[in-house]
Amino acid sequence: MLAFASAPLAFTPAAALAPTVNPRAELKMESLSDLKALASDLNPIVGYWDPMNLVEYDQFSVGQEASIGFLRQAEIKHGRVAMAAFVGYIVQSNGICFPWNLTPDVSYASISAAGSPPDQWDALPTASKVQILLFIGFLEIMSESNYVLEQSGNKHYMKGGKAGAFPSLKGVMPHPVPLDLFDPFGLSKNASPEKKAKGLLAEINNGRLAMLGIMGFLAEQKVPGAVPALTGKVPLYSGEVMAPFSATDAGLPYVSDMLKYSLF
Repeated sequence: MLAFASAPLAFTPAAALAPTVNPRAELKMESLSDLKALASDLNPIVGYWDPMNLVEYDQFSVGQEASIGFLRQAEIKHGRVAMAAFVGYIVQSNGICFPWNLTPDVSYASISAAGSPPDQWDALPTASKVQILLFIGFLEIMSESNYVLEQSGNKHYMKGGKAGAFPSLKGVMPHPVPLDLFDPFGLSKNASPEKKAKGLLAEINNGRLAMLGIMGFLAEQKVPGAVPALTGKVPLYSGEVMAPFSATDAGLPYVSDMLKYSLF
């Protein structure tokens, strides 16, 4: 089917195939001075603090500005994931779940009854875990694709693009996409630049706090007393918090070999 679908493209003028780039503000690389100014806006008390000298460490040999783009993207993305994880951890820890079945034989209630959030992940059917990981991989590919980014008027975050801006998928998918991952309801579409800038600062600060929060939960579950404020308030977890698969997924390739190693 792909061959038949792509055949007419061979007779289409090159100009018609050129991607339509949405207009937006001039794209530019962020410098160290920009990073220091952002740090001051985020927390004027702490200010710019880089104890590991990550900005100066050109790990990909692409220059300092491109490295700053990588670090900015990584922080925003991990902060967003951590905010969702922190809220999800609290919801799941309180036994809140969907009232229907995940599969004909497995209900959400039975998953919820497995224990803490990491235990609930282990209780998921193998197919569910694979689907979740494949979907995450798909989103990662879309966010890294130069072509997809260009359709939203952006560039790669290491080439002058806006860090944290997930591209729209409505114009690049071969099927209708009702909502975008970023701002699905268009609430910030008409917001002023000042409001957007203020919202980004709040998002980064909240993301940093959420990263500390979710890692605090997991650390206390694996090493009792690691987070004194949580001692005795979260259940212990005997599995591997950094391993996506457990013994119930031994049917997958290489999982049995992976289970032979322990992080703790």
